[in-house]
Amino acid sequence: MESARVPHPGWLLAVLLAGPLMAQADATIANVATPSIHTGLGASGAALELVIGGYLIAFAVVLITGARLGQTYGYRRVFVAGVGLFTAASLLCGLAPTPVVLVVARATQGLGAALMFPQTLTGIQLNFGGRQRARAIGLYALALSAGAVTGQILGGALISADLAGSGWRAVFLVNVPVGVLTTVAALRFLPPDARRRPRRLDLPGVAALSAAMMLVVVPLAVGRGQGWPAWTWLCLAAGVAAAAGFLAIERRVAARGGNPLVNMAVLARPAVCWALLALLAATGTYYALLFTLAQYLQQGLERSPLLSGLTLLPWVAAFGLAGQLVRWLPARIAPAVPVAGCLLLAAAYAAISAALFTGHRGEQVLAVALGLGGLGLGIQFNALIAHLTTVVPAGYAPDISGVSTTTMQIGAAVAVAAFGTLYFSGSARPGAGHATHAFALTTAALAIIALLAGLAARQAARPRARTEAEAGTEMPALARR
Repeated sequence: MESARVPHPGWLLAVLLAGPLMAQADATIANVATPSIHTGLGASGAALELVIGGYLIAFAVVLITGARLGQTYGYRRVFVAGVGLFTAASLLCGLAPTPVVLVVARATQGLGAALMFPQTLTGIQLNFGGRQRARAIGLYALALSAGAVTGQILGGALISADLAGSGWRAVFLVNVPVGVLTTVAALRFLPPDARRRPRRLDLPGVAALSAAMMLVVVPLAVGRGQGWPAWTWLCLAAGVAAAAGFLAIERRVAARGGNPLVNMAVLARPAVCWALLALLAATGTYYALLFTLAQYLQQGLERSPLLSGLTLLPWVAAFGLAGQLVRWLPARIAPAVPVAGCLLLAAAYAAISAALFTGHRGEQVLAVALGLGGLGLGIQFNALIAHLTTVVPAGYAPDISGVSTTTMQIGAAVAVAAFGTLYFSGSARPGAGHATHAFALTTAALAIIALLAGLAARQAARPRARTEAEAGTEMPALARR
């Protein structure tokens, strides 16, 4: 569907982008509030972990189900329901009288975010085409990156301002007016959902996927803080088994002519699975950078949370510029674009590492390298999302939306756990020198992962995969929906 057929396409896109912007901001905004929550609410270390992890766990577990609910009941309905739940949970977070209430409210926030988030990419794929879709994807990418950094900056600013003595509560209460305005705008500008008979939801698939995600994400979210006890490794092993069970259930549902939660025929295509792997690796490095850079600046160099967030502005600005660059590139070089983005990303990480190892710790060097990294990741991300929304028919927008977003969340959880452990093991001894050395090692490792993402992106764009997509590979399950 071309954007010319959509009334108020600019407002429609603005409403859709509010979802990922709010969801990503709240994934990071509580990080800077944890010291104040500890002081003001008497929350223990374990409770603080759950304040952060509860949101991320609920968000990751429900994403694919949220995307499928959008297809079943209409993406507009589910988007509005998700924003409403997110807003109500934010109010409860801001008014929470005890740590237990805050943890429950944060998990509910994650559920709301998981309902509204995947509807954005679905709405873009259904309502925009051609260059309008490329522009919309560029702005979607910018909302993702800007949301994570905005959370850190806004959180630091609100806590420092202590509006009306609200302290840490303001970082959650700020969502309430934004959520109300987004709900009103969604009802006004999102096209009504088509009248159709809802398909039966794949409940066994939902249960199996939820179990697999819980078993993987929970230990990754809290394991590092607890020193990786035995239960975390047992959960991860069980998560792999649960994931295998989920795949078996989905194949069985599809073989019976049902509607699986995830269409495996779509994901099995080389053009799709390699692209998802490239997204997992590259975006994982970004979230690892967000986490370790904040630790390096705030604990290693004793900078403020606000300054730590502002340091990432060159990354966000370059990430946004990348979206505009990619949409104007000629189609004949499309297969090389995500690979080039990964090479730029790897070069940025390598430049930071080399500068730190050689004693060049100036803010200017870091700013230039972060700008280069944001440009590289932005090029890769925009090109791969455009690739995924092109090689899969629009009727399967929820499959790509839910799976791609979940893939990135898993990549983020794995990367933060792995590279956070690497950084902390190197910075265990006090002093800026040890922290600098640890961060240099971490960015060197991130450069290697970015190169591996480039190899996966190259596989996704191989001529064989492009030929299959352009020829419209026969997928019986696609034809039935």
